[in-house]
Amino acid sequence: MRRLLGVFLMVLGLALAQNDVGYRGLVLSTPFPALTVRAGETVNLSVRLKNYRMPPAYLRLRVEGVPKGWTAVLLGNGRVVRAVDLAPGDAQTLTLRVETPKDAKKGDYPMTLIAEGGGQTLRLPLLLSVGEVLPPSLKLEVELPVLKGTPSTTFRYRVTLKNESDQDLLVGLLADAPQGFEVVFKPEFSSQEVTTLPVKAGQTKNLDVEVSPPPRAKAGTYPIRITAKAGGIGASLELKAVVTGRPELTLTSKNGSLSGRAYAGRESPLKLIVKNRGSATAKEVELSSFEPSGWEVSFDPKTIPEIAPGKEATVTAKIKPSSKAIAGDYMVTITAKPKNGTSQSADFRITVFTSTVWGVVGVGLVALALLVLVLAVARFGRR
Repeated sequence: MRRLLGVFLMVLGLALAQNDVGYRGLVLSTPFPALTVRAGETVNLSVRLKNYRMPPAYLRLRVEGVPKGWTAVLLGNGRVVRAVDLAPGDAQTLTLRVETPKDAKKGDYPMTLIAEGGGQTLRLPLLLSVGEVLPPSLKLEVELPVLKGTPSTTFRYRVTLKNESDQDLLVGLLADAPQGFEVVFKPEFSSQEVTTLPVKAGQTKNLDVEVSPPPRAKAGTYPIRITAKAGGIGASLELKAVVTGRPELTLTSKNGSLSGRAYAGRESPLKLIVKNRGSATAKEVELSSFEPSGWEVSFDPKTIPEIAPGKEATVTAKIKPSSKAIAGDYMVTITAKPKNGTSQSADFRITVFTSTVWGVVGVGLVALALLVLVLAVARFGRR
């Protein structure tokens, strides 16, 4: 037990000793102290100040050796700063903004960022070279350039936009799509539609490109070209939407209405028109009905083999109301369901008439009763 405790204390002592001999002091640094810029460009350099286990330090900041016609300012939280106060362990990140004149000649331009205070002076040499830089360049990439769906599908493409240059760009987004197709651009994880997008130098941004075909788009492959432009540069990418098409049925009577006539207890024909207004052939269209209790409805034919886009088929619905049905209007729902699509229903108002035979019989009975009454009065009235 004592041995284990001794080992633990030794390890702890080594750790503390290593920590005690760690770095102490003030540090002024930037990730990229030497950069190539173009004439007229504004460059933002990230500058970091940190206090490594030193007493609190108040540091005054300045930039020496700024070339004539150039401008260099230090920004903190969007404001110009001239000093930083660092407690032990504290760190501050500033931005050194350097504006180069448009007529700056090629060459190297050194300057020095100085932080001074508490008896210490920190110097950070910087070198900005005006010369050849990367030409502006944009690149578009897509994970899946070909997607398949029906006219009701929203085709979603994940596109990557890359700014392969050393300057920030405001990129315009354009689309060239077939007539009736709608194309929108959305930043990744956003529902906001955009037409322009700021992309920093060397940055990559993901886009969702959503393509919506017109409701009755015919089956086929449709190319959609998207373009990203910034100034005189651009990049293009071709996407493809493979529309498989779908049937879309409508139901009416032969005269175009949704009504018919029938007699109680008798079978009455109702001519129906089943039309395919969709973009794909409707296959094995089956007819069915929902009718009042006691009624009978059958179809001739019961199943239509197929209806091509833009074509129609005629069906006879044989409707037999209940023999007990009274005169009036009733609702019969007729449904057409293709094997390869969604069903379509229509409500038909069926006006029911009672048979005229029973009307004649009723009139005859009334006349007979009146005749008997007249004869009775004539016979017994004489007495």
